[in-house]
Amino acid sequence: MNEQITNILNQSITKTSKIQQLLLLGLTRRQVADLVTNGNYGFVQNVYKKMLEAGTFAPVANTTTFLPEIDYTFNRRFGIEIEAYNCTRDHLAHELQEAGINVAVEGYNHNTSAHWKLVTDASLYGNNTFELVSPILEGESGLRELEKVCWVLDLCNAKVNESCGLHVHMDAADFTMNTWKNLALSYKNIENTINAFMPATRRDNQYCKSLSRISERRILQANTLDDLRAAFGNDRYHKVNLEAYARHRTIEFRQHSGSTNFTKMSNWVLFLGRMITFAQQAKVETGTTLQNLPFLTDDQKIYFKLRTKKLSR
Repeated sequence: MNEQITNILNQSITKTSKIQQLLLLGLTRRQVADLVTNGNYGFVQNVYKKMLEAGTFAPVANTTTFLPEIDYTFNRRFGIEIEAYNCTRDHLAHELQEAGINVAVEGYNHNTSAHWKLVTDASLYGNNTFELVSPILEGESGLRELEKVCWVLDLCNAKVNESCGLHVHMDAADFTMNTWKNLALSYKNIENTINAFMPATRRDNQYCKSLSRISERRILQANTLDDLRAAFGNDRYHKVNLEAYARHRTIEFRQHSGSTNFTKMSNWVLFLGRMITFAQQAKVETGTTLQNLPFLTDDQKIYFKLRTKKLSR
């Protein structure tokens, strides 16, 4: 996304004014709809017709393409690690199996399995702590399976505390260097916005360190993933963990607080998936507010706005 488009999207003006400016820049009506109205083409078409009627501009052949249309359909492979307590691993495994979830109780390991696994984690405190690690899930079908798992966690009265986190791995096999850099910069640039809908304990701790101390210059100058990893200090305990790629061909997001709630999990997974899709084209600029995040739907903006309000009390 070029700087002009970003500046327009970040202005505190009406949607109609943004649409007018973007159309004048030469973007197509479909591109503008995806950027401003979450795909509401009719709204943009009405603005376009009024501009024509008012003689604001005449339609001309435009061979310049500023932005390809972005398809945010969620079909990316992902994995999730759920840290919790208050249920024995054997009992949870039994109930998951009863619900049709393929699961095994194992010792602590980092192996990618074809089944869910219940392992120990020495960093957790509470009675009967556990980490439930998914197999490779994919897109909407993966989210439906995750929802069933959350039903079982609720049945078993699994709980979370401040020692628990929710880690999400996203398939990164198709990333270009531009995607890696755009994603790292986007997260860094909107970290304060993300912090606002995370508990205070997840805003900067030893297991999910802030990206604020990472040099933007080094990110921009990185020519290889190894260069980018070095900018992160080759340290997996950042909110965005690049070290996961070597073992799993994924990028890991470590910031979310522990949860057994599917609504929280699915909204965060979709947030990350859409941010990755956007990063394949561009980065989110510094200072972009939640309301102006270009990759979120209106419903997602409302969800995270309410989360922010709840956590600010």
